[in-house]
Amino acid sequence: MYFYGTFPEDFLWGVSSSAYQIEGGWDADGKGPSIWDNFTHIPGNIKNNDTGDVACDSYNKVDEDLYLLRALKVNSYRFSLSWPRIFPNGRNSSINSYGVDYYNRLIDGLLTRNITPMVTLHHWDLPQALQDIGGWANPTMVDLFDSFADFCFQTFGDRVKFWMTFNEAVYISWLGYDTGEFPPNIKDNPGIAVYNVTHIILKAHARVYHTYDQKYREHQKGVISLTINVDWVEPKNPSDPRDIEAADRFLQFMGGWFTHPVFKNGDYPDAMKWKVGNRSELQKLPSSRLPVFTEEEKDYIRGTADVFCLNYYTAKIIQHKTTRLKPYSYENDQEQVSEFDSSWPPSALETVRAVPWGLRRLLNWIKEEYGNPPIYITENGVGIKSKSDVDDTSRIYYLKTHINEALKASRLDGVNLRGYTIWSLMDNFEWLRGYEPRFGLHHVDFENPNRPRTPKRSAIYYSEIIRQNGVPLPEEEDH
Repeated sequence: MYFYGTFPEDFLWGVSSSAYQIEGGWDADGKGPSIWDNFTHIPGNIKNNDTGDVACDSYNKVDEDLYLLRALKVNSYRFSLSWPRIFPNGRNSSINSYGVDYYNRLIDGLLTRNITPMVTLHHWDLPQALQDIGGWANPTMVDLFDSFADFCFQTFGDRVKFWMTFNEAVYISWLGYDTGEFPPNIKDNPGIAVYNVTHIILKAHARVYHTYDQKYREHQKGVISLTINVDWVEPKNPSDPRDIEAADRFLQFMGGWFTHPVFKNGDYPDAMKWKVGNRSELQKLPSSRLPVFTEEEKDYIRGTADVFCLNYYTAKIIQHKTTRLKPYSYENDQEQVSEFDSSWPPSALETVRAVPWGLRRLLNWIKEEYGNPPIYITENGVGIKSKSDVDDTSRIYYLKTHINEALKASRLDGVNLRGYTIWSLMDNFEWLRGYEPRFGLHHVDFENPNRPRTPKRSAIYYSEIIRQNGVPLPEEEDH
């Protein structure tokens, strides 16, 4: 059923992007290389050997991007800071003033247009210099990330009031250090490195939260969180307790792994502790492959988010499966299989199914699981495989149905939803899939050196939703 109504008055409507995916200028003005720069420069790593060297050329097109945002009528814009653009060698001994100027121009331009900057500190593009000392597998990253974040709060925090530490950290640890599909391309310690890396990332997140809390919150008055992505899952057989348990286990492994420590009790979900611990025992290992937080660390991590930031794209049907013990990996630990493959990155775009009602169910799950925190949808969108999809009716349908399910969650279910952000402002570099999937509300011509942007029909549709703050009942029916 289609539901008519509007969102709360101060609702944030936005679009999202990330530094590596749009900026280009990969070595401009003293920027240091990131792990994604180096990874994409190796032929065969990315579809069509695409790279983010130029991408949408946003580094040189601040004014054009601001013009697109203003025309959309959004009141928020989520983007990320390139760590190697600000600290070329990853450390505050090498501050690049050109990088700082770029973000100052962007932030000031947003504010003059009454657009709230929502800033992600780390969206995967780690400085190569820090990967050279082990990257997120090295505990010193807690201090190094805190130093970067501290500089950003000090430099931009007088104007930025919405911070996210990490974007979808599950993909850093799982695809970066378990399957090795993403840089740093490490796959020599599956089932172990993945958990150690997340352990360090959670400590780094908590450290940055406390730095903001102690040094900046009082006078800057912002909020800080981390962004997770979760697919909704349904048990294949709703009357089979093993399938129901497998569905819950998926939600705990994908989302709870990061949010249970932060929003609940400072520790990993019981489903993970039991499953990984049990399998480690069967493997005759001296202790669980899932690391343990001390009581002190639990206290330090618990409560380190002011709001809940969620990226949602699709849903899956899940079934219990018993896996062999070896080879062990993060995926095998979960002992479940999805009915159709919609893992990321999908082998074919068509496998990312549009399941709008999954968003409403997921929002309700978060409400029940974490005590109805203020939720911001920080990414939602669809990739279409086409070079020129300005007439993108299928995207309009995707957005219309997902926004409507979010509206139902807000108005009918009492979910504390505060904002909705589309991925993405414009077509961009989509990681392993290069430039083929087009997620943008604006078409970008990547074959033209000027990278011209053209609004799609979905951009016009979205600006109308924003103008009305939802989907009010058409006037002729409103009596």
